[in-house]
Amino acid sequence: MLEEIYTDTKNSLQKAHEAFKRELTKIRTGRANLAVVDGIRVEYYGTPTPLNQVAALNIADPRLITIKPWDKSLLGAIEKAIVGGNIGITPSNDGELVRLPIPPLTGEVRKNLVKELKKKAEDARVIVRNLRRDANEMVKAAEVSEDDETRALKQIQKYVDDAVAKIDADTNAKEKEIMEV
Repeated sequence: MLEEIYTDTKNSLQKAHEAFKRELTKIRTGRANLAVVDGIRVEYYGTPTPLNQVAALNIADPRLITIKPWDKSLLGAIEKAIVGGNIGITPSNDGELVRLPIPPLTGEVRKNLVKELKKKAEDARVIVRNLRRDANEMVKAAEVSEDDETRALKQIQKYVDDAVAKIDADTNAKEKEIMEV
């Protein structure tokens, strides 16, 4: 019974950490990163379609993403989707492809990105604490001896501490990347 709770808790914590890492990729730094356009959907024959399914995405140089649609009639729709995606980058269209120039980050923008990063990190920590609470409730509901319950609660806390340490390490690395000039 306790082994099941341990396994479920570890898996849930790992999924929460992976989701946090995916969120980190969406925070832009001063360099081109295709993850910035991951959530963008283009209206294609009346269906919102992921950008990477209607166009070829490339990093032309460290500060430029190019998007070459397979159907040139989508250029306008792609530009509209990028502007609507609120990623903080203005697209330009030359009739062949859409260019996304990554602007250099100003000091104020860097500070705002760090604030956003800290908020996402705290949200991830809250998710981890909620998972701990759920696991602790399952342990207390299980019919085990008091000693086993105490050991189980300590083991779950250890898993949670590890997950929070990973979140903090990822946050610090991303903050360093954002503040790098």
